[in-house]
Amino acid sequence: MPQPVTSSLIQQIQTTVATQRASIIRFMREICAIPSMDSQIGPVGERIAVEMRQLAYDEVRFDKMGNILGRIGNGPRVIVYDSHIDTVGIGDRSAWGWDPFEGKVEAGLLYARGACDEKGSTPGMVYGLALARDLGLLDGWTAYYFGNMEEWCDGIAPNSFVEVDPKVRPAIVVIGEPTRLQVYRGHKGRVEMKVTAKGRSAHAASNQVGDNAIYKLLPMIAGIRDLEPYLGDHEFLGHGKITVSDLQVQTPSINAVPDEATIFIDRRLTFGEDKNAAIEQVRALIPPLDRASITVEELFYAEPSYTGFVLPVDKYFPAWAYEETHPLVQAGQQVRQLIGLPAAPTGKWDFSTNGTYWAGKAGIPAIGFGPGDEITAHTVHDSVSLDDVVKATEFYALLPVLL
Repeated sequence: MPQPVTSSLIQQIQTTVATQRASIIRFMREICAIPSMDSQIGPVGERIAVEMRQLAYDEVRFDKMGNILGRIGNGPRVIVYDSHIDTVGIGDRSAWGWDPFEGKVEAGLLYARGACDEKGSTPGMVYGLALARDLGLLDGWTAYYFGNMEEWCDGIAPNSFVEVDPKVRPAIVVIGEPTRLQVYRGHKGRVEMKVTAKGRSAHAASNQVGDNAIYKLLPMIAGIRDLEPYLGDHEFLGHGKITVSDLQVQTPSINAVPDEATIFIDRRLTFGEDKNAAIEQVRALIPPLDRASITVEELFYAEPSYTGFVLPVDKYFPAWAYEETHPLVQAGQQVRQLIGLPAAPTGKWDFSTNGTYWAGKAGIPAIGFGPGDEITAHTVHDSVSLDDVVKATEFYALLPVLL
């Protein structure tokens, strides 16, 4: 039988978390201090593994892809706490006023690469699951902490979790991306495309005999820029988005007419928008005279992880959302109230998360809950409140008994 949620239980959780505060913050700072860019999560995964072994997790190991797994229990229902522990790069080092990994603490905020996106949820998840076990709140559950790589391809790690290793299909997932300690219940999807124009090279001094591939793309770039007002809209998820995000050119030299040019497109899909229709919207922008020399393709991901593991997937990430009345959403809101967080509406992310696989492709109920504000993600102000890192531990500990 699940333990009843009493004021005594809440007090016990909060008292225990308060005694663990220093350990939680030290753990947080140490994992931020370990670089984990470009999906190279081995060293930070090892540090997280040390913490889970000290907390007596039943199983701690890396999966085939190189994600770190920690398991507690062997119950019939499975809950997964998902925290991606890779980060983007630091960009221009001189733009940081402090070491981006060592970080700094100012006014209670830790500023460091990955503090917000998304190492901030890991300490609370790791300590929260151990505390839930100690208080008997995981009876009937198998609980996983899943520290994974996400930055370069949303959802590929959970895809591997369900279909490759450990081949487990959860009943419930909590995504630790930053939510300002609110319960989030969805976000837009996206499809990534490339548009390639073929031209004919010539010496720049005789450019009249060439066919400049860059110039062929100019009408398409303008068309993409002007397309956004005509994209779909949804009451909760918002308006569709489209962005030219990169340009690559193939040319014999900087003194030659380029014979190939490629633009890359990030197309955010709201509910009611179809992937294939979105691709056709872009294809329709090809000028009639250039239809034989310009192609539009959906991108495909088949890059090996740092372990050499490859899981080929298309770069389509479905939109997903749950209603306010969904039992998991309601449980999350109830836990917030029980642990004393101020009332707040449920929300959504503007960016994309592993929810594209969990909820979007696999149909596994998921919510988001984590410290931090996504507005600082990928910036030199990447930061999180250390009080919120600690407070999140209470949520992660209590949630399973409310489900």
